Amino acid sequence: MPAVRGDGMRGLAVFISDIRNCKSKEAEIKRINKELANIRNKFKGDKTLDGYQKKKYVCKLLFIFLLGHDIDFGHMEAVNLLSSNKYSEKQIGYLFISVLMNANNDLMKLIIQSIKNDLSSRNPIHVNLALQCIANIGSREMAETFGNEIPKLLVSGETIDVVKQSAALCLLRLYRALPDLTPSGEWTSRIIHLLNDQHMGVVTAAVSVINSLVNRSPDEYKGCVSLAVSRLSRIVTASYTDLQDYTYYFVPAPWLSVKLLRLLQNYPPPDDPGVRGRLNECLETILNKAQEPPKSKKVQHSNAKNAILFEAISLIIHMDSEPNLLVRACNQLGQFLQHRETNLRYLALESMCLLATSEFSHDAVKKHQDTVINALKTERDVSVRQRAVDLLYAMCDKSNSEEIVSEMLAYLETADYSIREEMVLKVAILAEKYASDYTWYVDVILNLIRIAGDYVSEEVWYRVIQIVINREDVQGYAAKTVFEALQAPACHENMVKVSGYILGEFGNLIAGDSRSSPLIQFQLLHSKYHLCSAMTRALLLTTYVKFINLFPEIKGDIQTVLKNDSNIRSADAELQQRTVEYLQLSQIATTDVLATVLEEMPPFPERESSILASLKKKKPGMTSGVATTGKEYKGTMNNNTNNNNIALNDLTAPLNNNSNASADLLGLNSSPPVTATSNQSNASLLADVFGDVSGISSNSPSTINNNNIGGTSNAVVVSNDEGIKKLVSKHNGILFENDILQIGVKSEFRQNLGRISLFYGNKTNSQFQLFLPSISCSEQLSKSLGLQVKPVEPVIDAGAQVQQQINVECISDFDDFPTLLVQFNHNGPQRFPLKFPITINKFLEQTQMDSETFFSRWKNLNNPSQEAQKIFKNKFGMDSEVNKTKLLGFGFQLLENVDPNPENFVCSGIVHSKAVQVGVLLRLEPNMQALMYRLTIRSSKDTVSQRMCELLFDQF
Repeated sequence: MPAVRGDGMRGLAVFISDIRNCKSKEAEIKRINKELANIRNKFKGDKTLDGYQKKKYVCKLLFIFLLGHDIDFGHMEAVNLLSSNKYSEKQIGYLFISVLMNANNDLMKLIIQSIKNDLSSRNPIHVNLALQCIANIGSREMAETFGNEIPKLLVSGETIDVVKQSAALCLLRLYRALPDLTPSGEWTSRIIHLLNDQHMGVVTAAVSVINSLVNRSPDEYKGCVSLAVSRLSRIVTASYTDLQDYTYYFVPAPWLSVKLLRLLQNYPPPDDPGVRGRLNECLETILNKAQEPPKSKKVQHSNAKNAILFEAISLIIHMDSEPNLLVRACNQLGQFLQHRETNLRYLALESMCLLATSEFSHDAVKKHQDTVINALKTERDVSVRQRAVDLLYAMCDKSNSEEIVSEMLAYLETADYSIREEMVLKVAILAEKYASDYTWYVDVILNLIRIAGDYVSEEVWYRVIQIVINREDVQGYAAKTVFEALQAPACHENMVKVSGYILGEFGNLIAGDSRSSPLIQFQLLHSKYHLCSAMTRALLLTTYVKFINLFPEIKGDIQTVLKNDSNIRSADAELQQRTVEYLQLSQIATTDVLATVLEEMPPFPERESSILASLKKKKPGMTSGVATTGKEYKGTMNNNTNNNNIALNDLTAPLNNNSNASADLLGLNSSPPVTATSNQSNASLLADVFGDVSGISSNSPSTINNNNIGGTSNAVVVSNDEGIKKLVSKHNGILFENDILQIGVKSEFRQNLGRISLFYGNKTNSQFQLFLPSISCSEQLSKSLGLQVKPVEPVIDAGAQVQQQINVECISDFDDFPTLLVQFNHNGPQRFPLKFPITINKFLEQTQMDSETFFSRWKNLNNPSQEAQKIFKNKFGMDSEVNKTKLLGFGFQLLENVDPNPENFVCSGIVHSKAVQVGVLLRLEPNMQALMYRLTIRSSKDTVSQRMCELLFDQF
């Protein structure tokens, strides 16, 4: 092996060569221990060590640390190197400190003093090293100590360009660590004027800083607009030979151009006609250059050109004031729809979704309808197909609604499961919004239920019933259509619900036809009864008693069904109560009383669609189902259908409730009464948005009058620890709630991948400004968990809610929580550090096995390290059914008739990660006399067993 050069440090080169030549891990550890002992002796015993020797030994310690070994000495020697005047020694000292020292180290005061000395040095190399160290450590203490020094360095006329670059990036790092650090007053204009600097590197670094500062104080930095336009104009009109040092594959300064275009998107179009005209010229030039033949066939050239183009189009959409530019942008994107690059097709569809919301470019987007429909059918990549669905939804209007809805319904039959839920919601919204003939609307919704019944939310079929009840001209058609739909061999439960409700109200309109006589209607409905859930059966019982009023001739048949033991002695208290009350009503009440009690539902008050209302509340900026600006449409509308505020309990309300309760059968109480206070309205909009009805009581504080909102008490309703504990065995629920903010969670997982949606709800009467949620992992956790976080809008309106989507990948098992930091301004800065609800059991897949297989594997996992066990007192009672629900919610497969003791619970599952799959077996043994549990978990990996045991221990 050739010798390794160590920048003149021969001892270091020899040590690295020795490590490389080690034949085994043991040999490597032995050599490292020998070296550590030698270095320790040198540091302790030899007081005459010069700077070169200290540098060499500190380098060795750094190399050993990078090999994965702990270093617990040498820190003082590294700090001493900072006082050296030699660049190489100072550099190694700063490097050691940046890599090995944390912000709480006892030597930090000495380090800060050395950094101060170097910042005031006249040697720019020393200043640069100090700035890099500040940025690398990036602690709060660093920010507080140097927060006022670095802006001075940045704007000083004596500072050379390379130091200005470092100062700008260092300031950006500190600003992220301490947002309150924002430079203001005299510094503002001086920092803005860095955009005029002659050095392109300084300008690029300054734009990054200004972009971050603008997010916090847009008004203070609005002077940057004219300078940014001026600088952009110079770059765009320049030839690639004019900026040779900053030209990337024939594209002048692409990174700076993108940053400038992004900076301009923080402000409305310039008021100054000159600046506005110059900006429009820049954008036209960028669009013109996109049409020019490429100057290089290399992918880097096209990537750089397209990055600028797409950012320019985003700015055009943001401005939404230049019809010519909007139409040109649309035509340019249309050329990308059939491009061979998947990424370009995706980005083109995404940008066209935003263009479709502009009155100036909507018609231009519609010209590409056939291409988009073809992409929906033929595109291989599901994410591109999803964008095609979004674009069809956005371009839909009265002229093309029937064609688009028809195509989406046709595609829905073969659509990926991941986008079906979103498609159902969009089809339902489009059908209602553009329905000129409500028979067409009824057909569309019933087709939705037939094709994708599992993905049709309660609110969708509630809405179709409301419309049928309110429109006499469609009632007979709806009754005939649902009757025909019931005759299909396979009929979804949602179809049974709709059919039961409509026939109960309007079955008499088709009873004159012998093929749909009263008895046939009843028999057809009752043939589905035994296949339905308790909630649907309750609704069908209500239909049956309405039949007694509509069709007295089949009263005996219905009473026979009501007297059936499976109903009158049902284990379900609700069904039993309904059966007894309905039977007594049919036997005792006179015809007139029956007609009064069971009369046809009165029309519902005309109000906004509950689907659209929910969509608006969850997505501020959405109007009538489409986005209004580019910024407000950055997130897709995934998982909206299960997150609506519906009074599901009204479906099973007993008969003796008042008429107002029955009038709310469709959950239309999501729109508050006009007498409610605005505070009540805002709070009620946030109640139960996460589909976890059972987890939130009817008198949840989120529905209580919030007259005290706006104070600083921020009383906690659901603590983070409480939310985390519940979410261990649930996919949906509330993570945190206080009197101003509610954070809900909805998640789904498949093998080692997951998708988590966070819903941030504003419970107050004023906006949340600078809303900046962020998720971070410790260094160790980031190796085990991959997180891809989509941004959210920085403003949440009063009573509104925004959604943030996080994609998760389990790389290996882990035992810690990521940190969710929610920051915003509301009556002053608000800051909530929370645990992010992701645990190893979320990647647990159920697996079935028989008794013999289970105990065979159980015995094979007999190594003590593979088992984790806890014996503990019960904390939540010892109800067997509740325990089953918790184990299933945790992710395990419950194995019946496996354990000889029927009171014991036996479970199995497989934890999926990118690195390995780990089989997990569980036994939970309750001791009813002692009110204790013994929980035993075995797996092929000790850390998995321990973590699973810790998580489950808190559930029982």
